[in-house]
Amino acid sequence: MKRWSRTVEMAAASIALAVVPATAGVAHADPAPYVPTQGVESKYFQAGPAAVTERLGFGCCDSTGAKFDIWYPTDLGTARHPIVLWGDGTDAVPSQYSYLLRHLASWGFVVIGTENQKTGSGADIRKSLDYLLAQDDDPASVFYGKLDKAAIGAMGHSQGAAGVLNALRDSGGAIKTAVPLELPAQHFCSTASTCADTRSLTTGSVFLVNGSADGLISPSQQLVPWQVEGLQSNQGYYEATPANLAKVWGTLNGPNHNDVQGQPDCAAASVPCVTGVYGYLGYPTAWLMAQLRGDATAADIFRAGGEFCTPTPNWHNQISAVTG
Repeated sequence: MKRWSRTVEMAAASIALAVVPATAGVAHADPAPYVPTQGVESKYFQAGPAAVTERLGFGCCDSTGAKFDIWYPTDLGTARHPIVLWGDGTDAVPSQYSYLLRHLASWGFVVIGTENQKTGSGADIRKSLDYLLAQDDDPASVFYGKLDKAAIGAMGHSQGAAGVLNALRDSGGAIKTAVPLELPAQHFCSTASTCADTRSLTTGSVFLVNGSADGLISPSQQLVPWQVEGLQSNQGYYEATPANLAKVWGTLNGPNHNDVQGQPDCAAASVPCVTGVYGYLGYPTAWLMAQLRGDATAADIFRAGGEFCTPTPNWHNQISAVTG
């Protein structure tokens, strides 16, 4: 089995960089910012109403000694807040995704991520949950009595996308939903513990998102059926997710493997990045609002025939098995 490796990401980077000499000295207009074309996505594409506090190295530690970074509404108020666990991509840390994580917190979520750069097993993503739940029980903590322990989701990128699926599988039902972004083909994981296998899920819901330019690491389709060669595509992961679970998959038109690190554009993101984080804001936030905050309007758009499944210039492969 091949290892999670920078080799894969470096290969993708070299493909992106290979075109630079051919275009040197030619002026190009910057890509147009992402423009949501539909109602609910447009709502959640915008920042939420809450001011956000970011605290890097807030607490310690996961099993490797890595600290936890946290984003949360500055005014926690009297309501209990749903939790989102973050999973880093290979060799990345949560602050590289701060634009996305601040965005989620602005909509009322308390977001926590371990600084561990190898999150594929999901074990330390679950450690971050243990830590945060202990904060909810600690009278000295800002989070004392502020967290909704029944509303926990997980979102992750690349190796962290596998990690959130494994955390969902192993959480005993505590984690209600997972949003894997640019989930790598099984070719790129090192052991069974770090591979994602959606066939093993028994509870929860899943929203798979990949970029159309990420054909090397997180392809949309595979040439050989997944039943024969394993789960090597987003379509394969979607189809292998048990039919009794709510599941959705969509492909953003344009992004490559690291667009999700945009702040919001690609200036500070790892290569390859095409436009930035824009497309990962609206629908993933709406999904979490539906699954963790009971937003019925957001839930409706993910049903077959709903807004998410309507043709749009920004997305394709929009498939849903959400019925209830």
